[in-house]
Amino acid sequence: MEVGRYLSRIGFAGPSDEPSLELLRSVHTGHLLSVPFEDLTVHSGGRVSLDLPVLYDKIVNQRRGGFCFENNSLFSWLLTQLGFRVTVLSGQVRNSTTGLYGPPYDHLILMVDLDGKRWLCDVGFGVPGFSVPLSLETCGPQEQGHRVYRLRRDSDSDMRFLEWQKEENRGEDGEWTEIYKFTLEPRRLEEFTEMCQYHQSSPSSIFFCKSLCMLLKPGGRLTYIGRRLITTTFPSEATGGVLETTTRELEDEEIPAVLAEHFGIVLPSPLIPKDDTITPPPVIY
Repeated sequence: MEVGRYLSRIGFAGPSDEPSLELLRSVHTGHLLSVPFEDLTVHSGGRVSLDLPVLYDKIVNQRRGGFCFENNSLFSWLLTQLGFRVTVLSGQVRNSTTGLYGPPYDHLILMVDLDGKRWLCDVGFGVPGFSVPLSLETCGPQEQGHRVYRLRRDSDSDMRFLEWQKEENRGEDGEWTEIYKFTLEPRRLEEFTEMCQYHQSSPSSIFFCKSLCMLLKPGGRLTYIGRRLITTTFPSEATGGVLETTTRELEDEEIPAVLAEHFGIVLPSPLIPKDDTITPPPVIY
């Protein structure tokens, strides 16, 4: 781990000698603005490894991205090197089609303890991920631009539920949608190996069924999926408070140039574009 090289990769040039909330927020947002959320290794003849030096070489040296197991694993290493107290947590993502949750270790997330307060960090979720860490000390709404999040605790267990409002903040009585659930039980990176393999081989996983790459942009988001490039502009005064999207259809031969130009990604092997229908999981959790 060359901390300075990693910080340069995510565009951070400020002081980093003391752990602070400002530093945590800055590197969290910088990671999302610089490191794509992508599964292109799966669709270009490779296999994802959770070995930290391998992830460092891929994301920092080769300027690639990854999905949750990769981005959050490497980000936890960076935070530890910066002096933060980091705990790896297991999340279970809610399927937007079936409404069911994935199994344990379906998603890797991080908790940071700082000055007696706990923060949820996640630079490996994509949409609708949050751009700065969320406080684990409150169940109230936490606004981030046009989005609103909250963390709800199950009164009968230690389970937390991350939720968001698709519309502007309408308070506690607004329409909340669950994203994923998790507990605060510490986990080890190697415990995620089986689910990492599952997401590379199961027709019930988006990462096996669709070649995708996503990057947060100031005021919006850029998404490649299959043979489409989707530009999303977040609601603002310029858009009249409306979320705007435009889609560009791609020919196979265009895709490498699009990935290089818009995401800074050059793959070592040819990509096989994929946009198959996801098979609902056979097991109910």
